[in-house]
Amino acid sequence: MTGTLSSTSGDAGGVGRGRLAGPKVAALGGGHGLAASLAALRRMAGRLTAVVTVADDGGSSGRLREELGVLPPGDLRMALAALCGDDDWGRTWARVLQHRFLSGGELHNHAAGNLLIVALWELLGGHVEGLDWVGRLLGAQGRVLPMALVPLTIEALVGRPAAEPGTPREIFTVSGQHEVATTDGDIVAVCLVPDNPPACPEALEAIFDADWVVLGPGSWFSSVVPHLLVPEIRDALVTTSARRAVTLNLSEEGGETTGFTPEMHLEVLGAYAPDLRLDLVIAERRSCTDEKLLRRIAGEMGAELVVADVAKGDGTAQHDPVQLGRVYAQTLGSSGIGPWH
Repeated sequence: MTGTLSSTSGDAGGVGRGRLAGPKVAALGGGHGLAASLAALRRMAGRLTAVVTVADDGGSSGRLREELGVLPPGDLRMALAALCGDDDWGRTWARVLQHRFLSGGELHNHAAGNLLIVALWELLGGHVEGLDWVGRLLGAQGRVLPMALVPLTIEALVGRPAAEPGTPREIFTVSGQHEVATTDGDIVAVCLVPDNPPACPEALEAIFDADWVVLGPGSWFSSVVPHLLVPEIRDALVTTSARRAVTLNLSEEGGETTGFTPEMHLEVLGAYAPDLRLDLVIAERRSCTDEKLLRRIAGEMGAELVVADVAKGDGTAQHDPVQLGRVYAQTLGSSGIGPWH
């Protein structure tokens, strides 16, 4: 290890605030979906830990991954930014993390937060230690951990209708998070390369120690399902004593979930983790075209369905952190879930 920083992490889960009275929560996902969930959960969780996918291969993260052989820092950066407080300190550091350089050279489009994270990894020699240091600098209201300790690649088997009548359906493979997320076809199956990556031990500890584990929202095949493809993470989700919640997406995503209904998202989770039982499913009211069917599918997985207004009111397919935080507080933060109408 080089440099003068200490790698002692201490009680990183409570950085930036006094402990709230709420439950211990582990939130799993990646990208904008996880960021929205974290922005809501930090308002009510007593201890909050984000467990983040590490399969990004595009943009600034992809360039750093290829050049330096590090974990892609982009989704980790977004999670840290989402955990920044609403005061001037938090808002300023969130802007710093998300700032992208504009130039005609090699720094073009690099995110400042990505460079900061990778610098601390190099100085400290450890992924968790580096992320904990960034969290303390930001006053982050929670902890951010990678899902696995090696960079991952997502591959998807994709089907597409035959070009001409009477010919077989076209089946092909796409590789990389961006390619999976934007594929022109129906995803048949996804896998990770390598197929048995080492899980982050601290992430496993957070899942076992949690009162609640939250999956989603997010790009289903490229941010949510990958957690079920890491054997140690999947086993932890199945065997933890924590209660399990799924926050469904507000709509289908062009590309990887074109044509998906809310219940189809749940069926995908069941396909990749048949032994996974759920306790709670949260759905946006306007997305429930068949609430009776969604409630039945959720019930078959052991879960109660909560239908609520959790979307922003501006017409975008984004969760409102305040509205979603209110639902989390009234479900995850209570001994009972219902009734909801």
